[in-house]
Amino acid sequence: MAGHSKWANIQHRKNRQDAKRGKIWTKVIREVTVAARQGGGDPEINPRLRLALEKAQAVNMPKDNLQRAIAKATGEADGVNYEEIRYEGYGPQGAAVIVDCMTDNKTRTVADVRHVFTKYGGNLGTDGCVAFMFQHCGHFIFAPHVNEDAIMEAVLDAGAQDIQTDEEGLTEVVCEVAKFHAVKTSIEHAKLVPESAEITWKPQSETQLSGDEALKMQKLLDALEDLDDVQNVFTNVIISH
Repeated sequence: MAGHSKWANIQHRKNRQDAKRGKIWTKVIREVTVAARQGGGDPEINPRLRLALEKAQAVNMPKDNLQRAIAKATGEADGVNYEEIRYEGYGPQGAAVIVDCMTDNKTRTVADVRHVFTKYGGNLGTDGCVAFMFQHCGHFIFAPHVNEDAIMEAVLDAGAQDIQTDEEGLTEVVCEVAKFHAVKTSIEHAKLVPESAEITWKPQSETQLSGDEALKMQKLLDALEDLDDVQNVFTNVIISH
């Protein structure tokens, strides 16, 4: 397990997000905008907006920026109309990749995404070509030092489907999307702090890559995440660092 550490992959992702905070702000604003447009500007009755605002708080985004985004989305001010679109494709060794985007120009976005796949040895696939390999779910990850019994006590009654702890001590909790906020609230009441708490596409099985193939895959994932229109990238690969 030491050579293919899921914990190392999580830390790599967090470090990259810290290094590109300005771009993270842009992605969060888009998520707030779309969430408010679809479900209204009140986070108390719009779970997606509530989660987006929590993400904004986690990256220290000014409240004025968020209020302007919500105002634009709900028609109180002029704003850009973003459209959600999902792409699926393959990386080195047939690794599965899902790319969630928000864009005001689909032609530009698909060209950018296709270019990155091609440049780093992958290819853009058709709708549904890899989604069946993933579970759309609520997903929580706890660092190795967090007590597993405390986690189980907090999440089981709230509706968690699955709890697993690996050889490194990292604990993952999975729940239905509809139960995400109930589980998250229960975790907060227990004063537990997950490394990540998100609605995600979790792979049903994982592929391990090392050496040159792992390097190409990491470059592919990083390049996709760097695209302005890309919100999230999901893969079934564990990369050796």
